[in-house]
Amino acid sequence: MKYAASAALAALLCLWSSSLLAADLLVEAESFTDHGGWKLDTQFIGEMGSPYLLAHGLGKPVAEAKTEVTFPTKGRYRVFVRTKDWVARWNAEGQPGKFQLAIDGKPLEETFGTKSADWFWHDGGVVDIENETVTLRLKDLTGFDGRCDAIYFTNDTTATPPSGGSQLAKWRKDQLGIVEDIKTEGPYDLVVIGGGYSGMGAALSAARMGCKVALIQDRPVLGGNGSSEVRVWAMGLIRRGKYPRIGEIIDEFADKAKKSPGTYEEFGDDKKEALVRAEPNIDLFLNHHANDLEMKDGEIASVTAFDTRTSQVRKFEGSFFCDATGHGSIGALAGALYDQTDKGRMGMSNMWRWDEADQPTTFPETPWALDLTMKDFPYPRDHHGQWFWESGFDKDPIGGAEAIRDWNLRAVYGAFNAMKNRDGASKHKNAELTWLAYVGGPRESRRLIGDVILTQEDIVAKREFPDGCVPSTWSIDLHYPKKEFADKFPENPFISIAVHDQRVDRAYGYPVPYRCFYSKNVPNLFMAGRCISVTHEALGTVRVMKTCGMMGEVVGKAVSICKLHDCSPREVYEEHWAEMDKLLQLPGQARRETVNAEIEMPKNIQPISPYGPPTGLDPNKMAGMVIDDRQAEKSGQWSEGSGLKGYVGHGYLYSGQKGATVRFPIKVKKAGNYEVRYAYLPHENRSAQVNVTLVIETSKESTIVNMKEQPPIEGGFVSLGTFTIKPGEDSYVEVVSSGNGNVHADAVQLIPMDGK
Repeated sequence: MKYAASAALAALLCLWSSSLLAADLLVEAESFTDHGGWKLDTQFIGEMGSPYLLAHGLGKPVAEAKTEVTFPTKGRYRVFVRTKDWVARWNAEGQPGKFQLAIDGKPLEETFGTKSADWFWHDGGVVDIENETVTLRLKDLTGFDGRCDAIYFTNDTTATPPSGGSQLAKWRKDQLGIVEDIKTEGPYDLVVIGGGYSGMGAALSAARMGCKVALIQDRPVLGGNGSSEVRVWAMGLIRRGKYPRIGEIIDEFADKAKKSPGTYEEFGDDKKEALVRAEPNIDLFLNHHANDLEMKDGEIASVTAFDTRTSQVRKFEGSFFCDATGHGSIGALAGALYDQTDKGRMGMSNMWRWDEADQPTTFPETPWALDLTMKDFPYPRDHHGQWFWESGFDKDPIGGAEAIRDWNLRAVYGAFNAMKNRDGASKHKNAELTWLAYVGGPRESRRLIGDVILTQEDIVAKREFPDGCVPSTWSIDLHYPKKEFADKFPENPFISIAVHDQRVDRAYGYPVPYRCFYSKNVPNLFMAGRCISVTHEALGTVRVMKTCGMMGEVVGKAVSICKLHDCSPREVYEEHWAEMDKLLQLPGQARRETVNAEIEMPKNIQPISPYGPPTGLDPNKMAGMVIDDRQAEKSGQWSEGSGLKGYVGHGYLYSGQKGATVRFPIKVKKAGNYEVRYAYLPHENRSAQVNVTLVIETSKESTIVNMKEQPPIEGGFVSLGTFTIKPGEDSYVEVVSSGNGNVHADAVQLIPMDGK
């Protein structure tokens, strides 16, 4: 009996010991209740497995991140912190990412961020936990991008957590107990993954056409590269071309930044979010990273995403999906065909700003940064480090993205170190680094393949596709390393140069075909943004943000047709393009509650033009009748200009070629007396003797205009006189260049004089 009792006691002791050894606690850094000054970085989840906290303080230690946790039991625990020495991959001198972990105010002796070029579990030693509830704090020591993924406590002092891959992912889920807690959202008509310009355009457009939409964004703000986090100003012209209503939705939220990078306020993060949340048909999921999906009968049935702050998993069921991730991530998961340029690919930018303080400032020495002097980089004039701070041209843009971003950080810190501590120090005593994007702005990675792969030749030759719709107005702009700055770091240059093919129609735009916006082999997958079906060269013109946003607008309208007719994206083109054509002509504010409801038109409809909204004086808001230079008939060589401000419409014409002629046709609806005015802008290279002739049927009246002088009438006009003009008469104003100086042709205005 004693033996049996002893055996039973031993068994109990064994069970107790096992449970004690099994006591552990995983704390994901992103789950800290107070991030302090640490940033939540979600860019590299696919690469390293998780979001993490980043101490991005520009050389000044950031405020502590802190949280309260409850242990399963008191006792002795071994502590691990998943982190890395982020410059160790280059064997750089120094350890810029140092930080400490404090438990109830007492820092561990181990300093983290000091070992390993790869993410790993840094052993922090053994601690005694005397209270079940304790406060954890992350104490940044440098302000130079220390990073913490997770903290693990275990009573098994000999244990080591899995280092990476699928084993680590499963272990995380088991530790957090979230495997069974998957929330199902939907079903939706459209699930949009990616909340940049293209994703926002798709979500807003589909919602206004009666579709129920989920918009998933892995950042806390919308806008992507056009958010305050990256600050690339919105380029690409909108509201023009074959369908000049496309772009009206984008116009509602596009930034008006005066520079790139602009200020935080210019990018209007709150405005973008408010616009999306105002749509009753959209469910917005910020801070959600999509990393898995389910297929059924060759189509996407659902996409799974997790909350990057809490790890809560959600499954989004839908009829159609739009990959607006930029990287084509959802398409790749679904087995969609895609292409990726291996060599000569464009890279990633991390832009920056510096300012002048009222008194001298200091900046820490950065021996771990790139070894730069002032001649090794282009001087950041006007306090801006612009788009050309770009690297990663031939690096892996997805699996190697963190290294590309970190190389960019080393380049910027090295440049500012040269300005503050090296040969630029005497001229930058008050210089202060005020902003550096830690979220990278990538340009090129996967391109998903659709039924049409658009090429450079298509664009330059203006090949006409029957489904051409989104106007691309940017030049074919491809980036390469700039040689004068590449010699010192040939393995990864960090300054780029843009090579432009200017043969793109920038005024009207080249209509990109709809068939570039859906997958060739995944029947219910759309794409919008830089992952659409184009070649590397064609990407150079379609990749700018307003153009990407218009792609989303087209996708959203197509989804409503798919739902209405229970058809595929391909069948929208093959069987329902006439209906799609009508939707593409709707104002951006047009809407319906469901796809079956009547479309409600907005009260205020913007005027349209195939050349977009006027960039100068709006002819529609001017008195009388205005004939702009775009309506004029030209012969000879004329150039378009917009450098002299105060012009009418979109610009003006000028020519110095002898015999070059421009004629403004006059067609009135009502007979009467009209004052005829001619618009020009003065310049020293203009002709002082320009013969401006008004022809009414067979009569002619000529006026000599000195175009070096300011026009006498406000708004830039000179009067040619008052004349009686009748409908049906062959009337026009004509100017012929004598070749003696440039002739300027902007507009003709008719002011009715009867009844004044």
